[in-house]
Amino acid sequence: MGEQLKFVQLEIMVLVVGLLVLIADLAMAPTRRRLIGYISAGALGLIFLFSLRENYVNLANESTEVFFNSRYKIDGLALFFKRFFILSAIFVLIFAVDFMDRIRSGISEYYAFIIFALAGMMFASSANDFSMLFVSIELITITFYILVSFQRHRLHSLEAGVKYLILGAVSSAFMIYGIALIFGEAGSLRFQDLYAKQSELLDSKVFLFGMLFLFAGLAFKISAFPFQVWAPDVYQGAPTPTTAFLALGSKAAGFVLLIRLLVTAVPDLTQAWTSLLIGISALTILYGSLCALPQRNLKRLLAYSGIANAGYMLMGIVAQSKVGTTAILYYLVGYLFALMTAFLIINLLTEEGEGEDISCLENLSNRSPFLACAMTMAAVSLAGIPPLAGFFGKFLLIKSVAIEAFGNIGYFILLGVAVLGVVVSIYYYFGIVRSIFWGSKKENITSVYVGIPIRFVLICCVIGMLYLGLLPNKPVKWVESAANIEIKLPSD
Repeated sequence: MGEQLKFVQLEIMVLVVGLLVLIADLAMAPTRRRLIGYISAGALGLIFLFSLRENYVNLANESTEVFFNSRYKIDGLALFFKRFFILSAIFVLIFAVDFMDRIRSGISEYYAFIIFALAGMMFASSANDFSMLFVSIELITITFYILVSFQRHRLHSLEAGVKYLILGAVSSAFMIYGIALIFGEAGSLRFQDLYAKQSELLDSKVFLFGMLFLFAGLAFKISAFPFQVWAPDVYQGAPTPTTAFLALGSKAAGFVLLIRLLVTAVPDLTQAWTSLLIGISALTILYGSLCALPQRNLKRLLAYSGIANAGYMLMGIVAQSKVGTTAILYYLVGYLFALMTAFLIINLLTEEGEGEDISCLENLSNRSPFLACAMTMAAVSLAGIPPLAGFFGKFLLIKSVAIEAFGNIGYFILLGVAVLGVVVSIYYYFGIVRSIFWGSKKENITSVYVGIPIRFVLICCVIGMLYLGLLPNKPVKWVESAANIEIKLPSD
């Protein structure tokens, strides 16, 4: 057991950081507790650098399955997502420090719950059976119940927390019921056992119903149609750092589990469900894109845009190929930089959760040319316009489906919907750009102060969007290596 602890050393270090945050809360004066956010971000930064060490990377190259009878897996895919989650948490923690004036109590607890949610996401990236899958998902979900409703003095935050709690509990019930059906039919919770038995399991209606219930639970996490109804209200009501982390981390955790299940564990089932997955992907893109058109609240607009983006990433699952998995990973990284930029700027321009209307961006080009440029780049990337990261990510996803399209009319329909979604997104994101540069002119223009930590994060995000869009060759090779996933047949 001691030898196996090296495989979970990243998660252990993250949990230790979370516990130290709670201890530091007792030792530090209330006026200095804001600094805990920066210290926590720095600690996670060191953990991120540790994950780049050659000896740790070699663990992933071994594709070793450890802990609890092969319930935990370390491979390139897991390592990619662990780094993705850590980087997201670093940005969110720096972001949260700037938000702390709007949280009246429990500042350190807020930081700690972000870190504990991060631990759940990291465990999810290595889940290799249904028990680990469920436990990691529930750790993520329970922490977000608290994070969403953390501003207890705001009615919108409490309302968002209650909605997320109720609908999240329903999705968890779907998942646990599905897992029970799968276990009853397959006699095992391990993904590798499902892979070995999938040909005979496909003839079982009990197994198929179990997988359908499980997929419904995961579809809730990624806000895919028709399980997306919670997203706009929760995104709008939750504290802005929580919204950013929920939109990035929870969605990415859902997709890594979908990849583990549908692409590697039961690919034959995925092939049988091709039409279903095509329909869900297309409807998710259409719903998110069309509902975003009339939105004036920026967080609701990004919520509907996030739904559409979930539909695009589902195209990578529909492709059922390494190219599709590569496209998902690449798109997620670009999505991280663009979405974090957008939420950071929204936070800088709004107060107490009010004034999140698109009009708050008016005259931004005069108030802060740097923020105007960054927000424009985020909107352009999210819309999928070259030469930024979002364009190349959408291109890879569309390409992955186009490769498989010949001989199946459903693929061509999905490609048409994807192109339509891009056109629609260009329209509503242009509304943001128009407001920034050509909004109504006000006589009293006040500049927007941007602290050094926030400016640093924004610069990193801008560079990331440019790099992924203009120089995609190396990043594509990195994510291709992470997409080299395989499943071992059971040895016993």
